[in-house]
Amino acid sequence: MQLSMTQAFYKNFLGHAPDWYKQVIVAFLIINPLLFIFVSPYLAGWVLVLEFIFTLAMALKCYPLQPGGLLLIQAMFIGMTSPEHMFHEIKANISVVLLLVFMVAGIYFMKELLLYLFTKLLINVKNKRALSLAFIAASAFLSAFLDALTVIAVIIAVGMGFYGIYHKVASGKDFHHDHDHSSDDDVGQPSRDDLDNFRAFLRNLMMHAAVGTALGGVMTMVGEPQNLIIADKAGWDFGEFFIRMSPITLPVFLAGLITAYLVEKLGWFSYGAKLPIVVREILADYNQHMDEQRTKRDNARLIAQALIGVWLIVGLAGHFAEVGLIGLSVIVLATTMSGVIEEHSLGKAFEEALPFTALLCIFFGIVAVIIDQGLFKPVIDWVLTFEGKTQLVMFYLANGALSMVSDNVFVGSVYITEVTTALENGQITRDQFDMLAVAINTGTNLPSVATPNGQAAFLFLLTSAIAPLLRLSYGTMVYMALPYTIVLTLVGLAATYFGLYELTETLYELHWIEHHTATDVGNPPAH
Repeated sequence: MQLSMTQAFYKNFLGHAPDWYKQVIVAFLIINPLLFIFVSPYLAGWVLVLEFIFTLAMALKCYPLQPGGLLLIQAMFIGMTSPEHMFHEIKANISVVLLLVFMVAGIYFMKELLLYLFTKLLINVKNKRALSLAFIAASAFLSAFLDALTVIAVIIAVGMGFYGIYHKVASGKDFHHDHDHSSDDDVGQPSRDDLDNFRAFLRNLMMHAAVGTALGGVMTMVGEPQNLIIADKAGWDFGEFFIRMSPITLPVFLAGLITAYLVEKLGWFSYGAKLPIVVREILADYNQHMDEQRTKRDNARLIAQALIGVWLIVGLAGHFAEVGLIGLSVIVLATTMSGVIEEHSLGKAFEEALPFTALLCIFFGIVAVIIDQGLFKPVIDWVLTFEGKTQLVMFYLANGALSMVSDNVFVGSVYITEVTTALENGQITRDQFDMLAVAINTGTNLPSVATPNGQAAFLFLLTSAIAPLLRLSYGTMVYMALPYTIVLTLVGLAATYFGLYELTETLYELHWIEHHTATDVGNPPAH
C-alpha cells in the first residue's frame, strides 16, 4: 500500500513509538502554547514539568530525549525560558556533563577488571540476602567518596557483563562468539524461563545498588553535587559535614540495610529473586574458562586496571581535579595500558553516556523553565513562615517532595540560597541555618529515591542500555523503590524532628563541631 507524504511524515515521527504515544505528544504540543498565552504561564510551566516526567515514565516506549526535546524547544519559542538561560544552567553543571562524557567511558575500559571481581563475588556468595547487602553497602561506601553516577556506571557495566555471558550461552553460542543480546529469538525453553528469573535477579541487585548510592551520597560533601554547594554556603569542611549529617544519615543507613534484608527475605516488591542454578553454573564455567585462557598480557591489563582503580578512588576522594577530568585521565591511562589506541575502538566507550548526556542537557532546560516561571517560589515562601522544629520538618518534606518531581541538585541549590539570604537578612540565627542546611541536604537526597527523575543516578539507570534488557521500566523502578522511599523518608523525618537539635547540642559539647557566626557563611572555618 502506497503511503501519502502525510502518512510518511507521521510514520517517521518518533519512529517505532506506539501510535497512542505519538498522539499524546502531539496533544502536549498543541495544549502548551494555549495554556501559556491564554490561561497562566505558571500553570503552563507545571504542565510542562509533568509532561516531561511522562516522557521519562514512558522511557521504554520512546527514549525521552526526542519527545522531551520537542517540548523544551517549543517552550523556548513561546517564551517559557531562553536558550541563554539553558546554556547558563548547563555551564553551572558542567562538572556533571564532563563526568558523564568521560567518567562513564573510563569505566568502560575497566570493565574487564570489574567483571573479574564481581564474577568472583557472585559465584562465591551464594546467599542472596548477603549478596544484596554487599551490593547496597559497597554502593553506599563508594558513593560517599565517588560521585553516584560513577558508581552506578560501574554497576551497569557489571550487570551488562553478567547478562551478556548468560544470554550468549542460552542462545547456543560459546563465550568467544559475537552476539546480539538484545534479541531473545534464539533463546528457547527452558532457557527462556531461566532468563526471565535471571532478569529478576539482576533487577534486584541494580535497585539495591541504586538505593545504596543515595544512602552513601547523602553522608559526605562529595557524595552529590548539591552537597558541595551546601557545604560551601555553610563553611563546612569534609569532616564537619559528615558529623553534622550523621544524626540523620547513620540511622537512615542502618534502616536501609534492614529494609534490603527484609524485602529479600519476605519477597516483597518483586525482591527475593534467586539466581537460577544453570546461570550460576554458566558464570562459574565462564570464570574457569577465562582463568584458563588468561595470558600474561591479560594479567598485566588486570593489574594495570587495578592500579588505575586505586588512582580513581584516591583522585576523587582527594579532589585532585574535577570528576570529569579524572575520568579523562582514566581513559588515557586505561587505553594506554590496554593497547586500545584506534579511534573506532575508543568510540564504543562513548555510546552509553552521550545519549544520556544530551537528555540531561534537556533536563537543565526544564530546570530553566522552573526558575523563570517561579514554580517553586510559593512553596519556598510558605516553608519560611514556620519556626523551630516545625520549620526543620517542613524544609525536609518540601525538599523531598520537590526533589521527587525535579532534580535534587536544583532543589537543594535553590533552598540553600534562600536560607543563606534569610540568614544574611537576620530572619534566622546561625544555629538555625546550620540545622536547616542539614534538613535541606537530607531532604533532597533521601525522599528523592521515589522516582528516577529525583536522582541523576536513578535516571541514568532507567535510560541505560541495561534497562530494556532487564525490563526495568519507570513504573517498575518506582514500585521497587517504594519500600525504601517509605522507610528512608520516615526514619529521616523522625531523626530530623526528634534527634537533630539534641544530638547537635551534644556534638557542640563534645567540641566535634563548633558554633559559627553569620559571617562564617561561605568561609570554611580553620580546623
